[in-house]
Amino acid sequence: MTQTVSRSAELYERALKCMPGGVSRNAVLRRPHPFYAARGEGCRVWDIEGVERLDFANNMASLIHGHAHPAIVEAVSEQVRRGTAFTFATEQEVDYAEYMCARSLSFDKIRFVNSGTEAVMGCLKAARAFTGRPMIAKVEGAYHGLYDYAEVSQTAKPENWGEIDSPRSVPVTYGTPRSALDDVVIIPFNDCERARSILDRHAGNLACVLIDPLPHRVGVIPADAAFVQTLRDWCDRDGALLVFDEVITFRSSHGGAQDWFDVKPDLTSLGKMIGGGFPVGALAGRADVMDVLNPLAEKVLFPHSGTFSANPVTMVAGHAAMRHFEAPEVLRVNALAEQARRQIAEAAAVAGVEACVTGAGSMFRVHLKAEPPRDYRSGFVGPAEAAKVTTLLNHMFANGIMMINTCSATISTPMGQPEIDRLAEAMLGGFRLLAKESS
Repeated sequence: MTQTVSRSAELYERALKCMPGGVSRNAVLRRPHPFYAARGEGCRVWDIEGVERLDFANNMASLIHGHAHPAIVEAVSEQVRRGTAFTFATEQEVDYAEYMCARSLSFDKIRFVNSGTEAVMGCLKAARAFTGRPMIAKVEGAYHGLYDYAEVSQTAKPENWGEIDSPRSVPVTYGTPRSALDDVVIIPFNDCERARSILDRHAGNLACVLIDPLPHRVGVIPADAAFVQTLRDWCDRDGALLVFDEVITFRSSHGGAQDWFDVKPDLTSLGKMIGGGFPVGALAGRADVMDVLNPLAEKVLFPHSGTFSANPVTMVAGHAAMRHFEAPEVLRVNALAEQARRQIAEAAAVAGVEACVTGAGSMFRVHLKAEPPRDYRSGFVGPAEAAKVTTLLNHMFANGIMMINTCSATISTPMGQPEIDRLAEAMLGGFRLLAKESS
């Protein structure tokens, strides 16, 4: 009997010949090959083999409305007919900038860029330009994109992360300059005393402290209000800036996850969902800080441009997406996520496996641990746990559920209780499989 080779396998063979690893982003790799999308609608995706799956990955948390939302399709289609890029400013950029600045109390001014990585990079460069200082501080394990300084210690391991009172700056990419590592101070997450002590050693040299209020790689663990207040107070005393990375978390409340706290950041990086499914980034914040980018100033501290920054297609897509994600919808998807967290925890208890669920807003992550982790080190996934996570994710995928490869999930507006029930049912089956394998 002749064995049929799937279209995905054939495509991957072609891809391996022209792209490193056969892909342009590692997150889509699966064994023995990636799956290739044919189309998406609402909260469902069909691959080129015709298999339908519920999408809880949402292109790494960037699709708050799932796929092909009618209002976004209409806005984009209209703009494409008018033109896709100009060596002009556009009214669409101004309209969207006004809307975003009105949405968050900390956004006096905003500038659009092309990715979350670029947005974080812009925030760090703006902080250096404003303060005249070279160094930054960031949380151990937190992911902030591809920039040399922002990525330090996002993949630290027990053998190289150093003592908790003085975490090492660990490179991600081979060949990262030692000078970049030396300019990044690592602090533990949600540990006020240790963080303050470490920051004190570098007083007067830090341009900013960078924090994600719900860091994905750390474990989708919400930042404690006391921790955020500690960082705000320290920055105020020292003259450093407090920078929030809300590339993922802006979905968490109407004005972003910063609404959870009684403090305002000086700068915020944005991306993902604010593009309505198109590549996007933005940096926003205090007027005096943002004005380091002002090209009309007598002395321009941070010259900045970008061929596709504020591309009008992205502007109309993002504007449409955000206007359909006002406070009532934010609350609804957050409630669905809370329901999912409860039902998954119940499924773990029924199956008798050690598992817990962390998260906030419309995001959550399943940990195969007895207790919810509090920081990167307590949430670290070793080889044995990683194998179990892979088993669980493969089970979910085989049962028609797409999740982020850390066993994380996001809720989109097309979802309702039936989708949460289906997720929990598949999780129960996965937990029972793990229980059976460990018995």
